[in-house]
Amino acid sequence: MLSIANLAAYASHPENSRGRLHGEPESQTRTAFQRDRDRIIHSAAFRRLQYKTQVFVYHEGDHYRTRLTHSLEVAQIARSICRALGLNEDLAEALALAHDLGHTPFGHAGEDVLDSLMMPHGGFDHNAQALRVITLLEHRYADFPGLNLTWETLEGTVKHNGPVLDDPLPLATAEYIAEHDLELTTYAGAEAQVAALADDIAYDNHDIDDGLRAELFPAEALAQVPLVAPVLAELQDRYRDMSREQLAHETARRLIGAMVDDVIGESRTRLERAGVDTVEELRALPDAVIAFSGHMVSSQKVLKQFLHSQMYRHPKVNRMTQKARRVVSDLFGLYTAQPDHLPRIRGSHDPDTPRRVADFIAGMTDRFALEEHRRHFGEQS
Repeated sequence: MLSIANLAAYASHPENSRGRLHGEPESQTRTAFQRDRDRIIHSAAFRRLQYKTQVFVYHEGDHYRTRLTHSLEVAQIARSICRALGLNEDLAEALALAHDLGHTPFGHAGEDVLDSLMMPHGGFDHNAQALRVITLLEHRYADFPGLNLTWETLEGTVKHNGPVLDDPLPLATAEYIAEHDLELTTYAGAEAQVAALADDIAYDNHDIDDGLRAELFPAEALAQVPLVAPVLAELQDRYRDMSREQLAHETARRLIGAMVDDVIGESRTRLERAGVDTVEELRALPDAVIAFSGHMVSSQKVLKQFLHSQMYRHPKVNRMTQKARRVVSDLFGLYTAQPDHLPRIRGSHDPDTPRRVADFIAGMTDRFALEEHRRHFGEQS
């Protein structure tokens, strides 16, 4: 089996992978984690991320982030951190590209209403749905359901935010681990921890970029945020005639650099203190080894509070949130009452109609959901 040189002892070495649920011959030209990444990129669910958005709906502008561009940016940040720490870039990239595959249309607004509607049927969780997508709903291969990814990629998809201790577990997760144990009570490998923080870094800073571009808040308001204030002051002092777009980009890129440097520095300290020699020893630790410093955690909390009040609760965003809730709720009611409107979803043999409805709606893009709503409920919808 192929291996990767220059990896740290505690990294995820592809030659030591726990393998795939369904056995396959190894590739002579790609490692196991490189194959995982490639399978994710070629999946239908990954392509659909192009028309799924986080804050803005797809038709509001060509330059706002979609789930696809966000995932690519998370992958770039994750690779940079892994390279500095001697971790497996390919595994981190695979996890970054897969982490949003379970998201509904219309961002968290869509997920919240779908979770509420599915509560009598086990609820809805986007991490559990991502696992369902890559292990069941993607049906591209003749020999097995899903993408048949390695144990490490499945583990990281479910546990990148830490041990999963929910009681009860999300239904999709519980169903899968009954067949294939992903050891939910421990931390995932360091690459999954990197992917989680890379997601945080990309999300916060690209929302600053998009929010400034959309004029949801002025740059002056960001000067109230301690993490951002010195960056803005330096930019405004050095570049007197910057456009709004340039200011947005320069602010975000500097903050990303500062956060990445903080993660690398704090993680090196924690890894040295932990003294682990294998990924198994790293998994057994009581705390994450990839982390922000205490100062950055506090600073990021203030930034998130700013974005929550100034961006996510902005009247423009609230209007779209209400529309998104109505669209998802109406479609769920229609398909549940009249399941003949449901297409046959490849890989989904679930006899439970609400679960099939949730699979269908979760897989929709913003655009398709709006078109379906208009088709069934008329132009006035």
